[in-house]
Amino acid sequence: MTRHPGPRAPRRTASPVLLFLAALLALLPALSVLTAPGARAADGDPAVSLSKKEAGKGGEITVSGSGWRAEALLMLLICGQSTPERGVVGGTNSCANADGRAVTTDKKGAFSKKLPVTEPPKPCPCVVHVATVTGEQALADAVFTVAGHPTADLPEQTGDGKLAVLATTRLEGDSSLLTWFGAPPARRLVFTVGNLGSAPVKDPVFEIGTAHGVYAPQWEERQWRGTVAPGAKAQIKLPVELSAGAHGDYQVSLRYGEKVLAEQPWGVGRPWGVTLFWVLLCLVVPAAVFRIGMAVVDKLRPRPAGSHRTRTPATRRRPKRRGSTGAGAGRDATTAPGATTEETANAAATTEATTNAATTTDATTAVLPWFTPDSAPSENRPRPTTKGQA
Repeated sequence: MTRHPGPRAPRRTASPVLLFLAALLALLPALSVLTAPGARAADGDPAVSLSKKEAGKGGEITVSGSGWRAEALLMLLICGQSTPERGVVGGTNSCANADGRAVTTDKKGAFSKKLPVTEPPKPCPCVVHVATVTGEQALADAVFTVAGHPTADLPEQTGDGKLAVLATTRLEGDSSLLTWFGAPPARRLVFTVGNLGSAPVKDPVFEIGTAHGVYAPQWEERQWRGTVAPGAKAQIKLPVELSAGAHGDYQVSLRYGEKVLAEQPWGVGRPWGVTLFWVLLCLVVPAAVFRIGMAVVDKLRPRPAGSHRTRTPATRRRPKRRGSTGAGAGRDATTAPGATTEETANAAATTEATTNAATTTDATTAVLPWFTPDSAPSENRPRPTTKGQA
């Protein structure tokens, strides 16, 4: 069977207009990203804007910002003797720290906060200084004028002074007995700096940061009083203090300007005195409660019948007679062989009377017999025969 080829269908060719439209649709997402209003602010430096450029003491302004780190803690201050170009001359000593405000940025890195207007300790020119408190350091300044506040020129810059650490840093000081019970550990950071610039550095302001574990350092400003001439060096001691009950491995950092000059590890021992206190408390309190409970139970329990009666004293024993107390001995001592019945009865009565008298008076000596051996009648002696003797 033979096939006969039929007419072929014509091949469709894509129009140039359709190709252009497809390319334009593919580029629309990229163009939307490039033209987004917040893209440049997020990738650039942090920015600060003010609702008013000038206000008097007692007023209030609104500070807004964008381009900051998401959910970052910021501090807002009005500082004197400062410009955005030179920054805050003299550190936060030139700012109204007591009337500052703290704010946390949102997930997009923006914020808005009201700030009361107060006079800084230094004369104007003034700025509203915004800086991060924790984490990566970032700051921004906006020009502001405090109405009625004195104005003075900024200190002249004769040259650039550059400080560098010339020797290893160390921590001086020991822990006291109170630190063993939870007092804040304190040390002195000792280091030697040299001025590598062409201008003297007067009263430099350093920053001491303490970090524990993986947390970011907490920075605190420390000003050193003195002047470091060009090419000279000086030994500086700055105080470092941790919070109460701190223990573990800490990292102490030294920063001047935007540069970290040195880092020093610090191992803080555990305050075992606090642990000992709680252990003793857990032992003493239950024991005291137990003793109090037993005393209450002993006080409230019922008494058995008749327990209130007093006991009668024991019968007093009579003292024993001295000498032999046997029956035979008594009989031999009071009677003699050959004695008559009347004499024997008289002797027995006399002996009984003497014994009763001695017992009553608690006598300590033995009673003599009524008859002596010489006068006692005996069988050998002749009996009187005369009538008068009988």
